[in-house]
Amino acid sequence: MYPWLDGVYKDLHAHPEIAFQEVRTAARLAGEMRKLGFAVTEKVGRTGIVAVLRNGAGPTVLVRTELDGLPMEEKTGLPYASRARTSSDGRDSFVTHSCGHDVHMASWLGAARTLVELKERWRGTLVFIGQPAEETVSGAKAMLDDGLLKRFPKPDYAFALHSWPLAYGTVGYNSGPVSSNSDAIEIVFKGRGGHGSAPDKALDPIAIAARFVVDVQTVVSREKDPKEFGVVTIGAIQGGTVGNIIPDTVQVRGTIRSYSPDVRTKLLDGVRRVANASAAMAGAPAPDVQLTPGGAAIVNDEALVQRTEAVFQDAFGKANAVRVPAMTASEDFSQFAEQGIPSMFFFTGVYDPNAVAEAQRPGGKPVAFNHSPFYAPVPEPSIKTAVQAMSLAVLNVLQR
Repeated sequence: MYPWLDGVYKDLHAHPEIAFQEVRTAARLAGEMRKLGFAVTEKVGRTGIVAVLRNGAGPTVLVRTELDGLPMEEKTGLPYASRARTSSDGRDSFVTHSCGHDVHMASWLGAARTLVELKERWRGTLVFIGQPAEETVSGAKAMLDDGLLKRFPKPDYAFALHSWPLAYGTVGYNSGPVSSNSDAIEIVFKGRGGHGSAPDKALDPIAIAARFVVDVQTVVSREKDPKEFGVVTIGAIQGGTVGNIIPDTVQVRGTIRSYSPDVRTKLLDGVRRVANASAAMAGAPAPDVQLTPGGAAIVNDEALVQRTEAVFQDAFGKANAVRVPAMTASEDFSQFAEQGIPSMFFFTGVYDPNAVAEAQRPGGKPVAFNHSPFYAPVPEPSIKTAVQAMSLAVLNVLQR
């Protein structure tokens, strides 16, 4: 079936859409799933799709793919590279699948077709979902809020995969946390505008924001248990117009990542405390602090991982089916696991093994990571591995 998947993959790669704008993408997947015999419902959670196939009495298995791309420019130079553009929140941007969701969608279709063609070997119900807005960590909630588990069969198991800068032919997984908690920072520091030559006549919010950016890192380095993962990153500062004017306000935005609930709480409390202290030290009004929860850490079910691991190692070999550390990025697949569904999220490689080996040598050329404008999976072996892995994982819990 690979020529079909190659055509779908390159079409999706060239025509990405951002969160909650995945109209063309969803329609393409819905059409392909109907051809395979699935009953498809569109516009679940705004732009999501749910495809159901019943094949007798047995477990119900959810398989998720993401639909959305990222608002950034692709620089791979591939013949099928995206030149798509979009407008969101008043800003115009390029769009690209630089996180591999196009690989995931093609693999999702390939696993669906494989399972259809092997219907005599299993019994149960497949619930294949195309989830919008994973990149904004909001699509899974939108689908659940739209009645995903009430309108459709509730799964006994749930699977999702993610392309990763591993060698193609490799499958990585682990039990316990495999992604991080995510929380967004948005703080407005308040001052009093004035002339840059007379700072004593003003109250400089840029200096307050600068103090916060430096001091907040002591929460990570001096308050958090050093053995536990936790990161506070400030990714955007906006304030002022020209060099000789002190502005009234400065906006600071960032992200907090962690694995454990205790570390998450400590970092959230620390960010809020340091923001208020930075303003208080300058005699400024209290800042507006918004800490918005994003995705929770995905926690893989131990029993399901052990059961699937045996199949992966048999299929790919123990050298290629391996336990890997949790990623520090975040994912809203955790929303499904939090509904009490035993779940497994795993990784599949996308790069030439020689390139990956070179990257691991001291001074070697690194391979592009997810979200890089140069992220360029090798399609055929990457998609074939992902199709095989997902098909085996599902078959393993649906065996007659």
